[in-house]
Amino acid sequence: MKKTVPLIVLLNCLSMLLFGFEKRDLLLKKADLATVKTSLILNQKWVSYPKYKDRKAWDDLTSGVKEEIIRKGEAALNYEWKVVKASDYLEFERSGNRDIMQNPLNANNTALSNLVLAELAEGKGRFMDQIANGIWQSCEMTSWALSAHVRGTQAENTSLPSYKENIIDLMAGDLGSFLSWTYFFLKDELDKVQPLVTERLRKNLQDRILDPYMNRSNFWWMAFQAKPGTMVNNWNPWCNFNALTCFLLLENDPEKLAAAVHRTMESVDSFINYNHNDGACEEGPSYWGHAAGKMFDYLQLLSQATGGKITVFDQPIIRNMGEYIARSYIGKDWVVNFADASAKGGGEPGLIFRYGKAVGSPEMQQFAAYLEKQNKEADYNAGRDLYRTLENLGSRPELAATKAATSEAASTWYPETEFCYMRNQTGLFLAAKGGYNAESHNHNDMGSFMLYADQMPVIIDAGVGTYTRQTFSDERYSIWTMQSNYHNLPMINGVPESPGPQFRSRNVKFDQAKSTFSLDLAGAYPVEAAVEKWQRTYRLEPKGGLIIQDEFKLKQSLKPNQLNFLCWGKPDISVPGTVSFEKDGVKMKMSYDAVQFEPSVETVALTDKRLSDVWGKEIFRLSLNARKMQLSGKYKFTIEKF
Repeated sequence: MKKTVPLIVLLNCLSMLLFGFEKRDLLLKKADLATVKTSLILNQKWVSYPKYKDRKAWDDLTSGVKEEIIRKGEAALNYEWKVVKASDYLEFERSGNRDIMQNPLNANNTALSNLVLAELAEGKGRFMDQIANGIWQSCEMTSWALSAHVRGTQAENTSLPSYKENIIDLMAGDLGSFLSWTYFFLKDELDKVQPLVTERLRKNLQDRILDPYMNRSNFWWMAFQAKPGTMVNNWNPWCNFNALTCFLLLENDPEKLAAAVHRTMESVDSFINYNHNDGACEEGPSYWGHAAGKMFDYLQLLSQATGGKITVFDQPIIRNMGEYIARSYIGKDWVVNFADASAKGGGEPGLIFRYGKAVGSPEMQQFAAYLEKQNKEADYNAGRDLYRTLENLGSRPELAATKAATSEAASTWYPETEFCYMRNQTGLFLAAKGGYNAESHNHNDMGSFMLYADQMPVIIDAGVGTYTRQTFSDERYSIWTMQSNYHNLPMINGVPESPGPQFRSRNVKFDQAKSTFSLDLAGAYPVEAAVEKWQRTYRLEPKGGLIIQDEFKLKQSLKPNQLNFLCWGKPDISVPGTVSFEKDGVKMKMSYDAVQFEPSVETVALTDKRLSDVWGKEIFRLSLNARKMQLSGKYKFTIEKF
């Protein structure tokens, strides 16, 4: 059977020095190992949450949602724990389907998290037997890692977890963190059921999380073996937060604890080093909660465990990474969704609020309050992320009292990541990007844009479909959502952009006074495109529309150029020189030179639920096909309301 190398590994190998790396080492400069040792608060005395038997404190913490929490726990009292079969794991390498394995595991984890939270809220012991069942079932599993993550990480070349080694991935880390909190809060009560339950759980946590974290340095997300510039994405703070949680809750040997905490600091520094000073999340808003958001959780937990002695919340890059999520919100639940991000979902209010408070950002705190007020139901439950749930519960009163507002900035420019956002007085919002085609969760979208009118989509980025084996393999760019010809970009000489760190922007400029963003797209295309220059300029008129101008020079003219635009509403091309769009009450038109172009429209059926949940049953690709071949020339398009 052919071995499939995860795309993450391929991109790690391809990343170069000049892509987003600055050796800041903020954490290691803040505290060496000796300082960590003297700063740590030992024996879990840093934990501020109530003890299990402190019923009044739990009543206060869960005020307003206690009944809801208990109802969800009651619904799981008769839950039948699901077995994840060997064939479920193997399905990933057979068909690429990862949900076959993940669905039963997620169902178990949801039931267990609801049971634990309900027991903490109620405190009567009636959920304990079922919690013990869930813990025992988890310990019966060979591994907590996902089928999509073990292959290519473990020595055995299969998506079936090997009993010979323990892999720490996102799921294993999440369960380690959640079960460590369960052990911390409920050990004494679980011992009343049977002490073997907690004995086995403690050994599992040692074997599956604590020991491999300290004894292995070759998990790619640790970045211990990374060279300057190697991609370090959301896995790093996410997994390190989970590891830090486990050590702080389970390890009481001062020497071992200090060594583990310092090791996490070294690893997380690599993530901060990788990110640009401008703070933009190249993975998009959907991943912000797992990237910068998880970094915040890690930094907050580190600060709590050291009594505030080890903190870097005063560093500008940390604030910038936080404020990105507020600036990337368009309105009506729509967000700027470059890469694998979804176009829907503003983020987690509690997380954004606490991050904003830590870095002193009113913008983040007010945005969090806005999101919270948009929610029809209380948004506090983070599922198996019990730390976030508890933090959300604790911050709810202060969040509710905060003024609600969204960013109304006329422009936001991320000079290193090369993201540009602009708004005008007619209700248009433009987001455009430069960058390169090896960013984390990359699409071949260098130079693409999206346009919203009155907070509704017009020209869009489709996002990504349901993850399969193909999504993170060398087959990634056979998927249409990843290709530049299904972004708002030209096919030059019939050739689309190529993936890889060498395919990147040139001559990038943002002029705030003129409301223009321009860049040369030529660097994103392979030699087959025979393009010497393709300078694209986006200008958002203050009281008008969006003007797009392309000026190009080709080495050869081999095939007519094609300019593509992905549209939410169906384009009407019946009138030469004008394309009309109408969707949900928003009316827009695009003007083009009918002498230069012949328009065509393709209906793109959305059979993938992850896409159709956002856009509906279909979207459309408008193609403007050049009527003549030429070595150089200029194109101009105007998109405006009518």
